[in-house]
Amino acid sequence: MKVLIAEDDYRVADIHCQYVKSLKQVKEVKTVATAKETLDEVKRWQPNLILLDVYLPDQIGIDLIHQLKEQCLTVQVILITAATDISVLKDAYNLGVIDYLVKPIELQRLSDAIEKVSRNNRVLNSQQKITQTMADQLFQFKNTKKIDGNHLPKGIDQLTLEKVRELLKQQNEGITAEELGKLLGASRTTSRRYLEYLISIHEVKAELVYGIVGRPERKYYVVYSE
Repeated sequence: MKVLIAEDDYRVADIHCQYVKSLKQVKEVKTVATAKETLDEVKRWQPNLILLDVYLPDQIGIDLIHQLKEQCLTVQVILITAATDISVLKDAYNLGVIDYLVKPIELQRLSDAIEKVSRNNRVLNSQQKITQTMADQLFQFKNTKKIDGNHLPKGIDQLTLEKVRELLKQQNEGITAEELGKLLGASRTTSRRYLEYLISIHEVKAELVYGIVGRPERKYYVVYSE
């Protein structure tokens, strides 16, 4: 994703910029300090996501949202604010922001918000027929990292699932079910069960590759939205 950070405090902007750059879902990050710069950059650059501070020096950030959508219809907005007034939250909700973060924000919470945007993009860019599960991912906030284990399919354990996710993120060239099983200390059948589950929730994709002897293998890769 291309991420634009609209924040007039250069220290905060730099912290957020460096952190966001470290996330694998993010391709490029830019920062702006005013409402005017934000509108100009959105029109020119067409980012996927804006981290929008409420209090910009020349205009209230939340008042920009309609204009931002006019400049880039598909852009998603995460509102960042130190405001404690409930009216700001109501306005943000009614204007369709994707998430709402209260300063000082926790970086892990910011990561979760960006992962939500990434999941939304995967659904919106999917060529599949829409299922209820896909619609739920888009319209309901379900952080898959924090799903209650009681809601996972039979045979899928929450702790093992998190370990699988972490191992997959380390495999830039993909991994087979057999290779994953060795890292997990589990059978090939068990590792494949977790991999196929992650495919079903659009976090992983599989491709056939041919080994040295020409025998095709199914390799699994983490899916990152464009």
